[in-house]
Amino acid sequence: MKKIESVKNPLVKRIKRLQKRKQREKEGLFVIEGFHLVEEALRHDVEVQAIIAEDNKNIPSNHSGAGISLVTEQVMKEMSSTETPQGILAVCSLPRQEKPLSIKERGSYLFIDGVQDPGNLGTMIRTADAVGTSAVILGEGTVDPYNDKVIRATQGSLFHLPVIKGDIEKWIEACQTKNIPVFGTSLNEGTTHTAIEAQNGFALIVGNEGAGVQEKWLEQTDQNIYVPIYGNAESLNVSVAAGILLYHLKLFH
Repeated sequence: MKKIESVKNPLVKRIKRLQKRKQREKEGLFVIEGFHLVEEALRHDVEVQAIIAEDNKNIPSNHSGAGISLVTEQVMKEMSSTETPQGILAVCSLPRQEKPLSIKERGSYLFIDGVQDPGNLGTMIRTADAVGTSAVILGEGTVDPYNDKVIRATQGSLFHLPVIKGDIEKWIEACQTKNIPVFGTSLNEGTTHTAIEAQNGFALIVGNEGAGVQEKWLEQTDQNIYVPIYGNAESLNVSVAAGILLYHLKLFH
């Protein structure tokens, strides 16, 4: 095991640079923090290149193949993106999409159009995982799923199902080719979600916190739906609405 005591160590500087999306994409790496996330990454075959921990912290037992470095509390604070570091982090390889993901006839899919809040995206990925969604597709303008705040909000669900950056139009076409209904979310020319029965397979599109789903996607859907509001709230949080709709549309066998 290496021992790092200086905040000027090259590894420390490299990890700090990976807090930026451009650097993550350039190096093909991202950083996770906390014992639970490191353990989940190792358990689900994420390529963990290095684990860095404070002297007194536990390290997951299944860390075979990952280089281990021990650091001081001061060095951990320098590398961490949180105010109260948990004392362990890992450097992981971004997943490689070796072959295109094919649409399953009874699959369920969440398409995310331009959602920019990391907490919202992370919560939706976690909810999609809980529902048993086949994949989450991130359209243009959506926050990077390997942003540290997104990763924390997923609580490890990022490693449990495919989360893919893609062209929503192509995915709509792919679903409709397989006769999988595509539902947009919109108050305009939409119907309440309770008017729709649970589906054997479906795709749901949710949109940007302010602008909603782009009109061009809404024009291509099979049906647009919304969650009615009975109180005085102007709108529902996008992650809350997505959760309600995913559970309503999913036919659980």
